[in-house]
Formats: sequence, C-alpha cells, structure tokens
Amino acid sequence: MTTRRQERVADLLQEEISDLLQRKVRDPRLEFVTVTAVKVSHDLRHARVYVSHLGSEEEQQAALAGLQHAAGFLRHELRARLSLRRVPELTFVLDESIERGQRILELLHQIEGS
Repeated sequence: MTTRRQERVADLLQEEISDLLQRKVRDPRLEFVTVTAVKVSHDLRHARVYVSHLGSEEEQQAALAGLQHAAGFLRHELRARLSLRRVPELTFVLDESIERGQRILELLHQIEGS
C-alpha cells in the first residue's frame, strides 16, 4: 500500500525530473524522453522512474543509458531544489504501457473491422 507521503514525493520527483530533463540536461539521446510515472519505496530511499521514448528499440536503450549516466547530476539538482532529507536513488525503467495500449487499440480495430 502506498502512503500519502510516498505519493507526494513521487509526484514532486516526476515534476522536477521532467523539468530538469527539459531545461538542464543537454544529452541528445534524451530529447524525446517523457517521465510517465515515479514509484517511491516505503523508506523513500529508492525511486523507480518510468519513462517513455518515441523511437526505435536501439534509441530507447540509448535513452535509458543516457538517463542512467545523468542520474548523479539529476540527484544533485534535486537535492538543491527539494527540501527532502534524502534524495532517493533513481532507477530508470522503460514504460511500455503506451505501446501495450496502442496494441490493444489495434486489436480492437481489427475486431470491429471483421
């Protein structure tokens, strides 16, 4: 069960990481990255950051590598921006829910067409 504090911290992290990726990170691999969700552990020490990326499989993997490379910089910037006792360790995960949703829509359209 997720606590209210976890939800608040996750929402705050999602907003700030999105802003940092847009304004501060200058890695071309991260141009089409969108933060879709953040899940924070109960002890608030770890955050799983779900991202989507428009592009091929290779571009998505390159974007994940770029995010892992930028994790230290992002934590440093978050520490300066947020009033948290401890900024969580960031783990980036490719969010495949958008692709799954598109696949479901395609299947539904095929069913309607037949």
